[in-house]
Amino acid sequence: MSRWLTVLFVCSKNQWRSPTAEAIYRDDDRISVRSQHTARAAAQTVRSSDIAWAGDFLVMEDNRRQRILADLARESKFNTVHILDITDGYQCMDAELVELIKSAPSRIIERFPF
Repeated sequence: MSRWLTVLFVCSKNQWRSPTAEAIYRDDDRISVRSQHTARAAAQTVRSSDIAWAGDFLVMEDNRRQRILADLARESKFNTVHILDITDGYQCMDAELVELIKSAPSRIIERFPF
């Protein structure tokens, strides 16, 4: 089965939420996933190459969407950005976080005819 959907999960520091999402969906044959962050103090943030690769961005909070649009407005104008509304405060692979990540993107992933 080929992967039709390329998804970049984005949170502020790429420590807990986005890496959890990437781990959950890594073996899902329907999609290709990566994770990244937007914190300006970090050594590496969302780059133009991430935007070129991704079809959809699944950001944990609206402020992550705003950061992408502010920093890479021209590059991201053709990407779809979905806000998952998953706040910070979870550890990586926390059971509640896993459930939130499994349920929130499902409405987005399910819209694609695999």
